[in-house]
Amino acid sequence: MDKTLVIMAAGMGTRYGGLKQLDIIGPSGETIIDYSVYDANRAGFNKVIFIIRKDIESDFKSLISSKFNDKIDVQYVYQDIKDIPSDFSVPVERKKPWGTGHAMLTAAPVVHEPFIVINADDLYGAEAFKTASDFLDRIQPGEFAAGLVGFQLKNTLSDHGSVARGICSADTNGILVDIEEIFGIERNEEGTLVSDNREGLKDNDLVSMNIWAFTPQIFRYTQKYFYSFISDNIHNPTSEFYIPTIINRLLKEEGTQVQVLKTDSQWYGVTYREDKPGVVGNIKRLIKAGVYTANLWGNQ
Repeated sequence: MDKTLVIMAAGMGTRYGGLKQLDIIGPSGETIIDYSVYDANRAGFNKVIFIIRKDIESDFKSLISSKFNDKIDVQYVYQDIKDIPSDFSVPVERKKPWGTGHAMLTAAPVVHEPFIVINADDLYGAEAFKTASDFLDRIQPGEFAAGLVGFQLKNTLSDHGSVARGICSADTNGILVDIEEIFGIERNEEGTLVSDNREGLKDNDLVSMNIWAFTPQIFRYTQKYFYSFISDNIHNPTSEFYIPTIINRLLKEEGTQVQVLKTDSQWYGVTYREDKPGVVGNIKRLIKAGVYTANLWGNQ
């Protein structure tokens, strides 16, 4: 089965202080994106679509896809603040695009097969991609299916500041019930998990790290929901249309069953610049363990 990896790489990287998508974390010039593409390709994904901004296109192509475009089909689409329904005009005070749901919708014209969508700056681990791939392989032709790879909260924290996470509730059959965005999650001095808007967080709470598995039918709903979002939020300069917004509407309005695909993978990311040495160290440990090679693509 053909399967596509969609990578959202148009973010500004404001908290990190730069374009972290292009930062080097591997011994032979690899970025987090390299490891994601490598893991996805090993799990059976044969096409990758990058969602980027036009202003980073040249650097992105020279530093990223030039290393592996002979090993996997590579395509680009461009997230643009002006890409909204024709009934509306972008207010002058709007300074950035409209969020992850808007980004995913950008890829609709070039996605015709089951796919996963991920963040560019998250290292999910090989098991997470294999879990998503196996889920997509079980889908029947023409079926609308949706899945979320759920990480344990304890495996997704930063040592250098608080994080926001979508806490997932699922029924006994592993079907998603709800996603609640929780802000300011960190461990206090006693080692207890605390947050800004929820008490009683547990290490094994399942969280979304934006690794979603879909069939292309998702775009029909995404387009409809985006139209209503723009109708309600066109004059709010900070509003964003998130993938979990789409999912929650599918759950409540369409009765869609979204499967939670549990993984014990350790997430690594660079939410803050101080996170980078830890990510580099973990890559070195994974190379030593034989998970990766020291020269991932063998191009140097």
